[in-house]
Amino acid sequence: MRIAVVSDIHGNLPALLAVVADFTRRGVDQVVNLGDSLSGPLLPKETAQYLMAQQDWVHLAGNHERQVLHLHANSGASDAYAHSQLSSVELEWMASLPFVRPLNHDVLLCHGTPTSDITYLLQSADKAATPAEIATRLGPVSASLVLCGHTHVPRSVRSGGTLIVNPGSVGHPAFADTHPRHPHVIETGSPDARYAIVEKRNGGWVANLISVPYAYQEMAELARLRNRPDWVCALLTGYMA
Repeated sequence: MRIAVVSDIHGNLPALLAVVADFTRRGVDQVVNLGDSLSGPLLPKETAQYLMAQQDWVHLAGNHERQVLHLHANSGASDAYAHSQLSSVELEWMASLPFVRPLNHDVLLCHGTPTSDITYLLQSADKAATPAEIATRLGPVSASLVLCGHTHVPRSVRSGGTLIVNPGSVGHPAFADTHPRHPHVIETGSPDARYAIVEKRNGGWVANLISVPYAYQEMAELARLRNRPDWVCALLTGYMA
């Protein structure tokens, strides 16, 4: 079984299409999308419509699906823009998605951790999480493979008998955040779109973290037109400054 894993698309449809072309060429049996699909200043409606048409994919919600659905006075510009572009059809689709679910008896899908859509599993702010932190956040999981997103950092880590794979972000290679405790930045150092392929070989899971080039300059220009210089820099360079 070969599984293509995408996450954190953030409305970047050209990046997603480049990833789809790549894993289609390689050949996969299943596609899973771990959420944070639409929030951002790019193409939320078009991305939603494309994803909704992929009925054979398994889709999760991320924290930004929740935040787009439930705007409040302190909502960020990315969530507010996405909400403004979506119709009731796309919003209802988002609301139907879980943030965690089993793919089968052996594979667990989550956006953040098995119990939270906002907690990093393999990171602690801008640093790699320690083995003890990962084990605590993972909890009593029996699956031999856990697929998670949220951090935008591609990583593959073994915790006990479980392989944990974060494919990185399809469409947003750098960002700044203040959660959970202090301000930090996540920077992948590349504008490329990221995803992963995982497969079972000789009774064990193998992960391939993949970086795909695409026409990121067009999305950076769109971010500039939306008056989002932070996204312009991230999309062009994979850094925040």
